[in-house]
Amino acid sequence: MGKYFGTDGIRAVAGQFPLVDDFITKLGYVALCELKEYARGEHLKPQVIIAQDSRVSGPTILAALEKGIRASGVNVISIGISPTPSVAYLVKKTGSLCGVVISASHNPAEFNGIKFFTNQGTKLPEALENTIETKIDSLTSVPAPTGTYTEDTALVTEYEQFLISTVDADLLKGTKVVLDCANGASYKVAVNVFTGLGMNVTVTGAKPDGTNINKDIGALHTGFMQRLTVQEQAFIGFSFDGDADRVIASDEKGRQLDGDNIIAASALCMKQAGTLHQNKAVLTVMANLGCINYLKEHGVSVELTTVGDKYVSEALEKENLSIGGETSGHIIFRQFANTGDGILSALQFLQFVKKSGKPVSWFLDQWQKYPSQLKAVAVSSKPPLESLEGFLPGVAKIEETMHGKGRVVVRYSGTEPKLRILVEGQEEAMVNRVLKEVEELYQQKTEVLK
Repeated sequence: MGKYFGTDGIRAVAGQFPLVDDFITKLGYVALCELKEYARGEHLKPQVIIAQDSRVSGPTILAALEKGIRASGVNVISIGISPTPSVAYLVKKTGSLCGVVISASHNPAEFNGIKFFTNQGTKLPEALENTIETKIDSLTSVPAPTGTYTEDTALVTEYEQFLISTVDADLLKGTKVVLDCANGASYKVAVNVFTGLGMNVTVTGAKPDGTNINKDIGALHTGFMQRLTVQEQAFIGFSFDGDADRVIASDEKGRQLDGDNIIAASALCMKQAGTLHQNKAVLTVMANLGCINYLKEHGVSVELTTVGDKYVSEALEKENLSIGGETSGHIIFRQFANTGDGILSALQFLQFVKKSGKPVSWFLDQWQKYPSQLKAVAVSSKPPLESLEGFLPGVAKIEETMHGKGRVVVRYSGTEPKLRILVEGQEEAMVNRVLKEVEELYQQKTEVLK
């Protein structure tokens, strides 16, 4: 992680540094200067596609950002409130220089963020992010804007038509589905796509007011969606996050299926159909051991990456693989997209389930999660874990007490001031003990720094 960029762009409380007008304008200018250089010789249109989610701070950030982008001589096309993956798709389809999304994804309404996409619809390489950070800090002023600003919400319809084209409408027609749009960016698009495919849709979380995005609903709060799925006797339920780049599902019994469940089921269906390249899937280090072992037992090898869908994307690209993603519901179906897309993933998974002739619950019951605990410890700073003398060796010693029947993953959040401690093992008591010991060890090592 860099000085400003986390695992998924720049994120902060809106109105607080770095999400203040001066920095945002400089970011727009510097980023576009660098992206023009990055794409030199590719004959792209000198334009940027921009979308935002439903946060009240979005328009203010857009105003500062587009001013900086236009100062680089590039034109800005705003498509309004639309899912993050719509920008990744449209940038590539329209031959645009790059794309930008103003969103803080799953975070509460007071946060916001800015993330960039290359002309290939991928997140920026870290080296490019580092260069942008360095040049922002040395920039004193931004030139007057020369590019144009226009709005074209009709482009979102092209994205909707693309999503519809990825599945068999006849197979899905009439399926009863619950959609939770998190009062976010998918509140129109998801409904248009699922109803456009002839499905019987019950919708919640589709009345954004600028302050209710992700509030007690969406991919991080799926309880209401799960209950509604049972109440409506639906075949399946889906919860998207605020910018709709992730999805969590519910079976017909109201039980949750996270990214691991969806990836495992989809990967095996793809293997059976002969479309899983190299019979391999990409997961992150946060994936549940039960999922990893289940895939391996059924002939699917697993590549593990660090957390962040751009790292999953890089691994997929490097080995020409078909599917990968995160427990959180960021899933990449590389045949169709280079980045996580919640609506696309929901459609692909639903199609696999419908083709199987089995209920969603059957897929959930195929493997059991290892007992796990994920604790987010609030931190005031993020000293590199390797710089805390004796911490990582201490964690390794604690992990050894699990005798090969569990694991510990410790990392800082890329988007929040938190240390994440994940412990998994065959026995719950062991998991709880190890979690407590690792947290105490971290507190002990950081106390020395105060």
